[in-house]
Amino acid sequence: MEKTIACISTPLGTGAISIIRISGPECLNIAKKVFFCKNKDNIVPRYLYLGDFLYKNINDKCLMVHFKAPLSYTGEDMVEFQCHGGEFLAENILKSLLECGAVLAENGEFSKIAFMNGKLTLDKAEGIIDVINATSEAELKAGYKILKGELKQTVNKMQDKLTEYLARIDVDLDYPEHDDEHATTVYVKNGLTKLKQEIERLLKTATTGKMVKHGINIAIIGKPNVGKSSILNALIGEERAIVTNIAGTTRDTIVETINFNGMKFNFIDTAGIRESEDLVEKIGIERSKQSIKEADIVLVVFDNSETLSKEDEKLLELTKNEKRILILNKTDIGKNLKFDECFLEISALTKHNIEKVKEAIYEKVIDKKVDISGLIITNIRHINNLNLADEALEEAISKCNFESIDIIAFLVRQIWEALGKITGETEYESVIDEIFSKFCLGK
Repeated sequence: MEKTIACISTPLGTGAISIIRISGPECLNIAKKVFFCKNKDNIVPRYLYLGDFLYKNINDKCLMVHFKAPLSYTGEDMVEFQCHGGEFLAENILKSLLECGAVLAENGEFSKIAFMNGKLTLDKAEGIIDVINATSEAELKAGYKILKGELKQTVNKMQDKLTEYLARIDVDLDYPEHDDEHATTVYVKNGLTKLKQEIERLLKTATTGKMVKHGINIAIIGKPNVGKSSILNALIGEERAIVTNIAGTTRDTIVETINFNGMKFNFIDTAGIRESEDLVEKIGIERSKQSIKEADIVLVVFDNSETLSKEDEKLLELTKNEKRILILNKTDIGKNLKFDECFLEISALTKHNIEKVKEAIYEKVIDKKVDISGLIITNIRHINNLNLADEALEEAISKCNFESIDIIAFLVRQIWEALGKITGETEYESVIDEIFSKFCLGK
């Protein structure tokens, strides 16, 4: 017998309301055991009913709504209770529903049932996760576009073209007397070449997508006492790092995040890089050097009130192959430095040009060829499957020059299946289980 699942769908804790969700064939019968209102025996789907939740010692004035399959989130019959917020009340209402015949839902089980019933594709489910977990405007927009189905529509159009190519190949295989194999091969090769360009265009958004999802990592590097911690404090707008005139105050990396132009900026304040015999400071300096390698961009900070030192020259050499911006701090004291490459004169003390630093980071890191308001690939599983499709396309295009048309058909089907993994049409059950296990309880 098909089970009926139940779970709390809102975070536990004190709040205005809590929502408890039930899905399955017995959901309405279970609800009627505990919920009492006018017209109880004639509940109309999609109407909110005000009534009393009564079971043993649990009483609450709450709302109840019934969704009739298939017009529900899961595609099954569903009931939702909107009760007063409070951890004790919500947990006891859930306990009551379990005692009346429901089974406790697993992580993401509601969404998994929705997927199994064709209400969701895998990419849309992952879009839900991204929307829930979003911590920046750009991340929220990217997640919403996936949830809305823009990736699914793009993939489906690609698969439709592949189906068209397969149909044309099948005609040649079924009616060899037409002897039109060469023309078909040329037609398919041209189509696959265009498709490869489209997939590679999508893959180009992945670098920006990584930053949308995880933020731009910005390492603040410099010798001791050039004002790195003061710059961090000015950039984030609060006194986060300790600032003194004693060299080597920062012994470890400090990471702080802000939002700018809808993107997350992860600023990493590092230990001053210099020769040191202090064991703790040496560890901090090694971490600073590691931060340079891991950062998306490096702010190399110099003291503009001094001349260039040997330590400064070593920093220029150390970061010459990195994406960097040269920051000349302490312009309120003096202006002694000039560089051939792009640099910014600032004062962490007076906040002079601090906003320009943020603007420069954004301009230097975000690929102007990528429409940040458009479809951006942020999910590693989507990237991997697009890469699989791209590799299969390369092989198919190459073999169009010398292989028989039935071999080409086999390769085209491989491309179709690689794309199908994105939406879940051809994905393995173990991968599907893993994706839905990432959902919170009640979703």
